[in-house]
Amino acid sequence: MRRLLDQGWTVRATDGPVPPELAGALSDGIPATVPGCVHTDLLFAGLVPDPFLDQNEALLAWVGETGWRYAIALSWTEDDQARGDAVVELVAEGLDTVATVELDGRVVARTANMHRTHRVDLTDVITVGDHELAVSFEAPVPAAQRASEALGPRPCAYEQPFNALRKMACSYGWDWGPTLATSGIWKPLTLRGWSTARLGGVRPLVDVQSEDGTERGVLDVHVEVVRAPGDVSALTVSAQVAGRSAEVEVPAGSTSAVVHLEVDDVAVWWPVGYGDQPLHPVAVSLATGERALDSWEGEVGFRTVALDTTPDADGTPFRLVVNGTPVFARGLNWIPDDVFPSRMTPERYADRLGEAVAVGANLVRVWGGGLYESDDFYAACDRLGLMVWQDFLFACAAYAEEEPLRSEVEAEAREAVTRLSAHPSLVLWNGNNENIWGHEDWGWKDDLDGRTWGLGYYTDLLPGIVAELDPTRPYCPGTPYAMSPDLHPNDPHHGPSHLWDVWNVLDYAHYRDSVPRFVAEFGWQGPPAWSTLTRAVHDDPLTPTSPGMAAHQKAADGDLKLSRGLAPHLPVPEGVDDWHWATSLNQARALTFGIEHLRSWSPVCSGAVWWQLNDLWPVTSWAVVDGEGRRKPVWYALRRAFADRLVTVQPRAEGLAVVVVNDGPKDWADVVRVRRLRHDGTVVGEQALPLAVAARTTATLALDPATSEPGDPAGEVLLAEVGGLRAWWWFVEDRDGALAAADLGSALEAGVEPVEGGYAVRVTARTLVKDLAVLADRVDPEAQADDMLVSLLPGESVTVHVSGPAGLAAEDLLGPLVLRSANQLLHAVAGGAIRGSAAAS
Repeated sequence: MRRLLDQGWTVRATDGPVPPELAGALSDGIPATVPGCVHTDLLFAGLVPDPFLDQNEALLAWVGETGWRYAIALSWTEDDQARGDAVVELVAEGLDTVATVELDGRVVARTANMHRTHRVDLTDVITVGDHELAVSFEAPVPAAQRASEALGPRPCAYEQPFNALRKMACSYGWDWGPTLATSGIWKPLTLRGWSTARLGGVRPLVDVQSEDGTERGVLDVHVEVVRAPGDVSALTVSAQVAGRSAEVEVPAGSTSAVVHLEVDDVAVWWPVGYGDQPLHPVAVSLATGERALDSWEGEVGFRTVALDTTPDADGTPFRLVVNGTPVFARGLNWIPDDVFPSRMTPERYADRLGEAVAVGANLVRVWGGGLYESDDFYAACDRLGLMVWQDFLFACAAYAEEEPLRSEVEAEAREAVTRLSAHPSLVLWNGNNENIWGHEDWGWKDDLDGRTWGLGYYTDLLPGIVAELDPTRPYCPGTPYAMSPDLHPNDPHHGPSHLWDVWNVLDYAHYRDSVPRFVAEFGWQGPPAWSTLTRAVHDDPLTPTSPGMAAHQKAADGDLKLSRGLAPHLPVPEGVDDWHWATSLNQARALTFGIEHLRSWSPVCSGAVWWQLNDLWPVTSWAVVDGEGRRKPVWYALRRAFADRLVTVQPRAEGLAVVVVNDGPKDWADVVRVRRLRHDGTVVGEQALPLAVAARTTATLALDPATSEPGDPAGEVLLAEVGGLRAWWWFVEDRDGALAAADLGSALEAGVEPVEGGYAVRVTARTLVKDLAVLADRVDPEAQADDMLVSLLPGESVTVHVSGPAGLAAEDLLGPLVLRSANQLLHAVAGGAIRGSAAAS
């Protein structure tokens, strides 16, 4: 028997600073959604403003200081009783977070972990008749404070002691997220009755064995069985995959079994760009005699994965190897996509992860301050070929290793490893985010005064659980981590490193200061798309530091860092429109600079994982897709930087060189044409370089100084071209260069006409135009350009296709705040007009 309890809930406030005008409604109760959370229930009832808008986040602080009680009427009938289930359980897949479960006022469970399932035995409690089931949640902000005091306060990166509870850490706020500490039944709640036995956990672990040029898939299905009290039945576990089936007996008293299956000549699963992603349904059933008891269904992909950390002449690599093939990780960090995660849907996961694949990524890292994501997330990654690096949920803090926290950590880790073990996309387990680094460099040692801080989790408990439950995957104690306790954890020459001094202190030019082995985090901020920003912030006047804008900038000194980061490259923007474009462009350039540097040093460097793919609300952040799912200009820069084939000009010890990265499956032979040009297009230096670069390798081609050394740095540019790809080298920064104005009719011609699915914007340059963009969402929030940040020589043209609703005023796509370039930022003409034409739409 399974009864989903998703209808008829109410929620009311039980204590805390409820605003007086809401006290009546919230003492009586309002309709509640399960799965859901209090914030979304209050929003649906129209009792609170949208916390994503303006400064409303602060107006909802009281919600996290308040206790809440969910209740539902529950009927248990004669028919329910007559089924004679040996066990009746309340299965709570997600309670957020410190909860008391009651049936008719009787406490049947107390929980304190958002990240695990809780099963409450109601067998001897529930009787025929009407009941009230209630789940009361302690206010999450004071609950964390009390837990911290009980454990002994430990350092953490933010004001609230999120590290004292097993709750989504970023619920308490982060440097890209609001402080909206949630409460609620955030995953399904089910009443389940069963007899004899049920499946407790299913772990389908795969291997691939190669013989005579064919691949044989091996599947070992590890099954844990939970028996009803006193049961000594002989049980049978059967499994099926790819037309093969097998079964094993579970003797009386035994609670585990392994079903072994082999699939000859199996098609293996590959990361995107390396092959296909065949998935094979797996069905597992539990029976006694002819009576079926329980079942499980999932999918597997046959593949092997390893982590190469064998020391070499350059230090300690950190290289993912899939099916015996080293893979350069073109990655993006993933944070929860909504601060209210119960609002996530399979379609939304597919959209966001689809953006990662479309931009050229092959890996997403699920960051440790968030969640073990929904099965929908990992299933989408399986289908898309996105490798998943999964953090255990520890981030930027010291964690007590004593009870009651330790048991909760072990229980959630065991559940997560078991639940996710079937997914071929999952390629790495990681112990924590920045905690080993924090202990070393962030002043924790004096504060801790010898108390535990989590190291035992990362070096003993968690690797032990992975070795026991999922030995098919590698484990790393943390990131950054130098793969040895004797080395500084953020040594770029050993293991995964994080490059945050560049954003926090330096400038993006300093990405070239080292050649890291693998970069798991680096990033540069930029604002959200204009339509996202202006839907969320309504300041009048709107400025980069007006109150609503400040509320949507969570990074410490974030606005100062944006300004400092602009100063070496571009003039000080005039007004919010130019500020928005300049900071967006600078984010794109920082990403291009960093990723091209890292990829140019492959295979010494084996991974570049940008912080971050997504946002969970509208905010100025490091994301490439903003909180409403719109692509920022940096997304288009990343698509070029993450392409299989990349051409870039890089400094080397002997001078400038063209570096050609071939991360595709085919060898590449061609000729690289390199020209040094004046801004008017006159060639002043030229050479041709034969190219022969094998698949999955990199070639470095030194340039002749006669070609690469400028006569007039401010007025010249270097351009390398091969196979339709371009690499530009600008000898000076824009602020010091001689780019001409490009928004006057004499320098730029533009026209637009309706086409199927949208509009075609054709632009012809009469002067050198740098980083041309059509910011189409400024015309309509649903409009989106298919390309951006294109540089043109005099006489060259480009056509940008804009998708969007019919009926746009096409000429608006040629407006000076829509058709943008770097040239504009050097010439104060934002209020001027671009001479062009628009066909009737």
